[in-house]
Amino acid sequence: MNKNVLITGADGFIGSHLAEHLLEKGYRVKAFVMYNSFGTSGWMDTLPPKVLDKVEIFAGDIRDPNGVRTAMEGIDIVFHLAALIAIPYSYHSPDNYVDTNIKGTLNVLQAARQLKTGKVLVTSTSEVYGTAQYVPIDEKHPFQGQSPYSATKIGADRIAESFYRSFGTPVTIVRPFNTYGPRQSARAVIPTIITQLLNGETKIKLGDTRPSRDLLFVKDTVRGFSAIAESGKTTGEEINIASGSEISVGDLAEKLIGMINPKAKIIKDSQRIRPAASEVMRLCGSNKKIRKLTGWKPGYSLDKGLQETISWFSDKNNLKQYRHNIYNI
Repeated sequence: MNKNVLITGADGFIGSHLAEHLLEKGYRVKAFVMYNSFGTSGWMDTLPPKVLDKVEIFAGDIRDPNGVRTAMEGIDIVFHLAALIAIPYSYHSPDNYVDTNIKGTLNVLQAARQLKTGKVLVTSTSEVYGTAQYVPIDEKHPFQGQSPYSATKIGADRIAESFYRSFGTPVTIVRPFNTYGPRQSARAVIPTIITQLLNGETKIKLGDTRPSRDLLFVKDTVRGFSAIAESGKTTGEEINIASGSEISVGDLAEKLIGMINPKAKIIKDSQRIRPAASEVMRLCGSNKKIRKLTGWKPGYSLDKGLQETISWFSDKNNLKQYRHNIYNI
């Protein structure tokens, strides 16, 4: 584990958890965070000082090839998580998604090729599959771009594949399903529900409650990343990280209401509903491949993961960072 690793998007939800996890395993971690004039590093700033002191922070922009290449010098493994991920925002600003998700990934791959980086994990998303044509969704499932966001992630995946096939760049495409947990942004459904409930709302605003999702607790997701990185069998592969089960948004909301405030009710908010052909109605992933190649398996049940998530949001210092009364896109 005594290797130099770079995490792009380390200032984000999954990236910050991955940084903690890799530090615990003994890796030397460099965190690539989005540059800003305030000198802040996103969720990395909330980590305990004894943890943060072990991290090298590199502020840059994934869209800038020069900064990306500089950050990757001397790195053995790159975990590329930096991306724009909000689906509604991609409807009106698709150019940003092309620049960040496709060109940003290209920058990482070009630098890896030039620097002869030992391994590159490119983060995909279950959204590339679109509404399930069969379940469980394995890595051979067809791709369908049902939003500009998912289309750019498909593009990034295929560029990553091309670098492996054309130049032998040691790339693995890692495809987490719907990760949740502490620090997740309020544009996701679980923080949306929890923050409304914890702020005393009894009318919980949601969009379409019919879609189902394969939910994975963030600590299981980051264990999946490290297991893939440490396996000698994963280079050149596309690998799901999934629980193998699904729950509808409506049933999930009822479960959270029962855990926090059984008196609350769900109401439909029309602005939260995606265009009909864009909504991914069903996601349920196969984890057969990651189990076979790495031995990974989920460690958290849904109830256990939700309890830990609720506990984190219940801390007033955490909850106050969220605006529960607006629609976060």
